[in-house]
Amino acid sequence: MTPFLRLAAFWRRKPVIPVLRLSGVIGQIGLVGRGMTLGSLERAIDAAFAVKRAPAVALLVNSPGGSPVQAAQIAGRIRDLADEKKRHVIAFVEDVAASGGYWLACAADEIFTDASSIVGSIGVVSAGFGFQDAIRRLGIERRVHTAGKRKALLDPFQPERPEDLALLQAIQRDIHQRFIAQVRERRGDRLKGTDEELFDGRIWTGAAALEQGLIDGLGEARATLRARFGKEVRLVPVNPRPGWLWRRLRFRSEPAHMLEEAFATLEARALWARFGL
Repeated sequence: MTPFLRLAAFWRRKPVIPVLRLSGVIGQIGLVGRGMTLGSLERAIDAAFAVKRAPAVALLVNSPGGSPVQAAQIAGRIRDLADEKKRHVIAFVEDVAASGGYWLACAADEIFTDASSIVGSIGVVSAGFGFQDAIRRLGIERRVHTAGKRKALLDPFQPERPEDLALLQAIQRDIHQRFIAQVRERRGDRLKGTDEELFDGRIWTGAAALEQGLIDGLGEARATLRARFGKEVRLVPVNPRPGWLWRRLRFRSEPAHMLEEAFATLEARALWARFGL
């Protein structure tokens, strides 16, 4: 037997689990596209399901949430390929899978976390600031001209209007109901808590989430997969490493770029800080 054939036979004996990392804020953050979007993850998702002899695909989830649209699209692509390839999907939560991060975890058939992981936050939030009093004290006149009375919805330099808040709350309810429907569809009869507990936006540790039926067990990826598929199982990361051009753009030194990246970093840090991270 030639060395190539021996090597091929060696790899055939070992089960292979593609590992797709879903880490960071969901949605585009910053000028160079930091954050998870379907566009940035599409090739990695396809690669994860292209391994024909893989008995499962593993997701490593570590996200405080972000864009509900991108969360739904990423999770939807994972489910489409899982159904098409008839591949079992197992999610492993690291520090946090909250809000959109939990939406991503629900794309899996099973969810495992650490006992101290943060899970949940099944809700919708919109946050901002009001500066109308500040600019008035500075003697600044705010001039806004619109065609369409709702075009300047929730302008931070104007007082809030009840009709604008009612419209925002209607949008939030719609997104919240879609989130709830996704969790119910994916978790089904495994959910044990009441709707008031599960869907009011609260968070749980991994141990408490297990009691609520939000996850299936406690465990880390390597140990859990070795216990299930054998000690010879190979975990193969599929996310590409950032290329030279991305690194070049990421670390440009122009003042405007640096300022925008600083704000993007603060925005991302604010999302992580909500969970003590």
